[in-house]
Parts: sequence; C-alpha cells; structure tokens
Amino acid sequence: QVQLVESGGGLVQTGDDLRLSCEISERTFANYAMGWFRQALGKEREVVATISWGGGQTFYADFAKDRFTISKDNFKNTGFLRMNVLKPEDTAVYYCAARKYGATLAVRSSDFDYWGQGTQVSVSS
Repeated sequence: QVQLVESGGGLVQTGDDLRLSCEISERTFANYAMGWFRQALGKEREVVATISWGGGQTFYADFAKDRFTISKDNFKNTGFLRMNVLKPEDTAVYYCAARKYGATLAVRSSDFDYWGQGTQVSVSS
C-alpha cells in the first residue's frame, strides 16, 4: 500500500512563504506522477498543481501560476509545493496525491490513486 505523508503546513501571515512536503513510501518515486490539491472550508477540492512522473511536465491552476512551484526529488522520495506571497484565500487543507506512470499529465483528482491525509495552511490577514 502506497502511503503519502504531508508536512509543512501552519499558520502564517499574508505575504509569507511556505514549502509543503509530501513523502511517499515507495522507493521508486521516479515512476510516480504527483499532484497537490486543496480544499477550503465549505468548498470543493480543487487542483493546485501537478507534475508528471518524469518531471518534465507541470500544470498549475490559474491562482497558482507565478506564486507556487511544484517539484519532486526522486532521491528523497519526496515531493514539494513551494508557495510564495500567500493570501488569506489560500487558506485550506492541502493534500498531495500520486499515481504510477501515466501517458498524459494528470490534472484531475480522479486521475490519482493515492492520497495523503492533508496538512492545514492558514493565512491571516
């Protein structure tokens, strides 16, 4: 069973930066595509960013472009989401997700097979 564990969330102020981490239990992380999603209170889960298993392709939601960066370190079996200039509307539970391989870049939650438990990010104004 593939397990994902997020970390790095917390309470920050508007304009601060955070880096979320997602450690995967698989030693062959190089074979996994990864995504970050978020769900704010009372809202549906939405995609933040995704990266292909090879790392050569990425997708960003419009709100994440220019502020967020997704990456994966295959040697550390860990994925990252760097978030800069955080805003109060970024407040949500952030989830990482993974799936093995994939011929096309995954961008929907239904494209992913494995999920972490989530980490809370709260941005105060």
